[in-house]
Amino acid sequence: MPTITINGVACEFAKGERVLDIANRCGVEIPQYCYHPGLSVPAQCRICLAEIHAPNARNENKLEPMMGGKLLPTCATDASDGMVVFADNPKSVANQKAVMEYLLINHPLDCPVCDQAGECFLQDYSYKYGRGTSRFEETKVKQPKKDLGPNVFIYSDRCIMCTRCVRFTREVPGTGEIMIDGRGNRSEIDVFPGVPLDNDLSANVVDLCPVGALLDKDFLFAQRVWLLKSTATLDGLTSSGDNVWADHNEGRVHRFRPRENMDTNTWWITDEVRYAWKHVHSDARLAEPMRRERRELIETDWQRAIAQMLEGIRDGDGTLAVLISPMLACEEAYALAKLARTLDPNALLALGAVPFDGDDVAYTNPAAGRPFVKRAEKAPNARGVQRVLDALGGDTADFAGFLNRLGHGSGRSDIGAVVLTGNYASRWATPDLLGSLGGKHVTLIDTLTSELVEHADVVLPSCTWLEKAGTFENVDNRIQAFDRAIVPLGESKPEGQIALDALAVLAGDDLGRPRATYAMMIVDDGPGQVPAATASVATPLTEPFDAADVRREMAADTPALEVFVTDIAEPVRATKPQPDAPIVEL
Repeated sequence: MPTITINGVACEFAKGERVLDIANRCGVEIPQYCYHPGLSVPAQCRICLAEIHAPNARNENKLEPMMGGKLLPTCATDASDGMVVFADNPKSVANQKAVMEYLLINHPLDCPVCDQAGECFLQDYSYKYGRGTSRFEETKVKQPKKDLGPNVFIYSDRCIMCTRCVRFTREVPGTGEIMIDGRGNRSEIDVFPGVPLDNDLSANVVDLCPVGALLDKDFLFAQRVWLLKSTATLDGLTSSGDNVWADHNEGRVHRFRPRENMDTNTWWITDEVRYAWKHVHSDARLAEPMRRERRELIETDWQRAIAQMLEGIRDGDGTLAVLISPMLACEEAYALAKLARTLDPNALLALGAVPFDGDDVAYTNPAAGRPFVKRAEKAPNARGVQRVLDALGGDTADFAGFLNRLGHGSGRSDIGAVVLTGNYASRWATPDLLGSLGGKHVTLIDTLTSELVEHADVVLPSCTWLEKAGTFENVDNRIQAFDRAIVPLGESKPEGQIALDALAVLAGDDLGRPRATYAMMIVDDGPGQVPAATASVATPLTEPFDAADVRREMAADTPALEVFVTDIAEPVRATKPQPDAPIVEL
């Protein structure tokens, strides 16, 4: 393999790689603003300049400075074998300091109120490469704050003119709403008159901005970033399987950010996915189990709710039918199917409705070598649930077949009891479903209140995907695991936990009895400034539902499900940033 040396570190590389790409991959820090691996390379900010020496074939391959020792942009310079890069020598450091001084001439000192503070390249590089004092004594150029579109504000006087946002709108969505207006120190980022920043990927410019110029309206002044904890999760709304970071504090999600994964979403996410967590904190969330008594739904405890569900299924005049939502994790589909076949060996297992909205939309994504696609299928795990049902076999159906078995259209049905799971981000009960539930014992396991609640005999509150762990299989049949981000709301539980508890109650166990296993439910959910703070979940349960254990059980019980052990993509774990200054105990 060819080798290049950067700041004394030898790095192997492949032909066609640029110096800055290699440095980033090998962990050698070279400051950079305008460069992004998913965009074109303008070599505009000039802070990544370095002195580069390379073997001269005309002089016995002796190492000589390129361009006579002139500093070259590492982001736009292709690597060659034997090249030596000096980004930390006096000449390069002097350039870094000059660039930083120039960028800070008109920059406002508003870090205390800037949402980017704590994750700002300008702050970091000012500390590492900047001067301690400013020599600029003239009046700063002040520029306005502007509303660019439904999701994005711009604080123009913070902008360093890296043009990442301009290049993104031109090269990925292809809408080109953003431009550079003006010249010299009066240049500013703006949208064309009458053309707001309103494409499906618009909020990606907030992630791209290396400073605090472009801000997400939804996150504006919501949290300080150093209080947030980040959890690796997935798109829980569509079939894309996009990898995202869920940033949360004190049990509440505050934002989603794209998590780079070249096998799925590359560097981007759609605005639809970015704000897909809103229903997690909705006032319409179901938080307590309920059971019907004298035709009225009343709040109850889990023991009584599950006991009434089991009694209704046992006394039902006909077959048990379980509708397993494509919004659930694969492990939960398996646990619910296992419960259903325990209660009724002939139980019907059906895949829930898979919503669609329009058609897939493909966006150019030149640096990734393949398009970025907004998916029309609005369910994250239809293929994973179907894989589980196919592997278990027996009586299975799709949503249309489920309705037919309930008696839709004909009125004839062999179903005596129904278990419905939802977990959709919006209303999902169709008139056909509502009209087919008469005369049957109905158990509803769902997250949001809906018309189905009035048709249910037992209502069990479940968790959204951010309140549990599991796996989804996306549209490309890629099986990916995700971690739990926040504590479940109220008395809600994961559907897999509900299935385990129901099996325990069926065996005569008591959910209210204290157990040592409660300690396993403790999670880091304290305030962000206290990293070791914890909060425990006191909801009565039997053995805690562990997605990883269930995957191993799935693989051991059914050879067709071994892919959940052998072919699963595990999530990365966020690492806490370490301060540059040493911390001493007083």
